[in-house]
Order: sequence, then C-alpha cells, then structure tokens
Amino acid sequence: MLNIVAGCCQLSMQPGEVQHNCEAAEGMLVELAAGKCRLAVLPEMWSCSFPYPVLMEMAKKTPAVLDRISKIAVDKGIVIAGSLPEAAGKTIFNTGYLIDSTGKIAGKYRKVHLFSLYNEQRHFGYGTCAQVFSTSIGKIGMMICYDLRFPELARKMALDGAEIICVSALWPLVRIEHWSLLLRARAIENQLFVVGCNGCGAEEKITWGGASAIISPLGAVLAQAGPGEQPIAVALDSFEMSEFRRTIPCFEDRMPEAYNPYHGHIYDGDDIPF
Repeated sequence: MLNIVAGCCQLSMQPGEVQHNCEAAEGMLVELAAGKCRLAVLPEMWSCSFPYPVLMEMAKKTPAVLDRISKIAVDKGIVIAGSLPEAAGKTIFNTGYLIDSTGKIAGKYRKVHLFSLYNEQRHFGYGTCAQVFSTSIGKIGMMICYDLRFPELARKMALDGAEIICVSALWPLVRIEHWSLLLRARAIENQLFVVGCNGCGAEEKITWGGASAIISPLGAVLAQAGPGEQPIAVALDSFEMSEFRRTIPCFEDRMPEAYNPYHGHIYDGDDIPF
C-alpha cells in the first residue's frame, strides 16, 4: 500500500435528483483532490438515495454517472469508491463501484447483506461474495452500510489481502454510535485502515447520521466529520499497519480449525452431520 491521503465526501443527497447529487459529489471530489487526496469515498446510493418507485430509472442512469466520475478520477489522479444502483436485467443491485485513477473500473461489489428492517430485499438483489480489488494505491475491499455489522465479511477481505476497507453508507442518526464503534472494530480486528463515508441530512422520517470517519489499524480515529455536509481527509501511513501486524501477529495466531461449526460439538443422535 502506498502512503496516501484518503478522504470522505459526506453528502446530503436529494432522492431521485441525479444531476444535483452528481454536481455536489463532483465539487467535493475536486476539493479533496486539491488537498492531494488519492482516495475518496462517497456514501451509499450517492447518485439518488432510495427513491424506490423510480429505482430502475435511476439504475439506468448509472453508466452515465460512472462516466462523469471516471473523468474526475483521471483528471485529478484519484481513486473513487461509492455505491450506486446497478440494473442487471430486471434485478437491481446496490453496487459499490471502485474507479481507479486511470478512470477504469477496478471492481464492483454487490451489497451482500440487505437491511430487512427497511425491506431492502424487496427492491434489491443479494450480492454473493466479498471481494478485494487491486488499484494504483493498493488493495481495497468494499462494504456497504449494513454489511458493517457482519465481521465475517471484513475478515474474508482481510485474509484476501485488503489493506483498506471502504464503507459507503446511509446510516441513521438514531444508531450512529453503532456506526462509529463498528468502524473501529472492523479496523482493529483486521489490522487495516477503514474509510467510512456516511450520508447526512433528512429524508422523510429518517435523519442520516453523518459522522464519516477514517480509522487506523490500531483503532484511532484519524479524522471524523460532524453531522452536516463536509469533506474530511487525512494521511494514511502504511508502516503503521505493517508494524502493528508484526507486533501483534493476529493473522499468524489464528486457529481456523477451531472455527469449524462441527469442531468440538457434542452430537446427540440425529444431530450427527453425516
């Protein structure tokens, strides 16, 4: 991983207003790039938020949105991550796109864990796997909002070589303490950097919580946003990660055989798995 400046574009999106949201995102990306930022993370569904009645229409606009953002990535030499609606036939996915500084899509990740409390499964298809992508600045994994509550996903990415996990979210204010704690937990337990970008503002009955944050492998909050629209950025030191992993070799000390669901189980009758 290169030593870079990483940042978040904490935005208040207008539901269904793609042009407005793109202009706001572009302005903040340019601002971050002026500060030598090499990685910028955008919130969940940043082009449109969640206008379910017209979600397919929004998804059909995503290729044009990606073209716009790719031009900024090339012009400013910045890697950009964030989630957008993706149409695949009749199915829509909440997809995290990772655009390299070359303007090429380095990878895309479809949200695995859909938030049943808000009935996301009625509107989106499920992603099926965690992935790590190689970019010009290092190996990056992606998570989307509710994914943050599932440590298995982050651990899989860490084992696959992720050095940074980017989290795009629309996390509500009512549970914002969970957001902040979980960002730190995912960073500490996997000894890597976490860049979490949340949305802000109000939408119908929901207030999004802001509090975007950049976390070190030791769990230190390197930068954190307030409740409103703002960019944040901070330098990441790859030596800090490698030194912490050397000092406390958690990955070397893992005992995978103990994590097998049948290992050490006391079976009773029909419970025997063969």
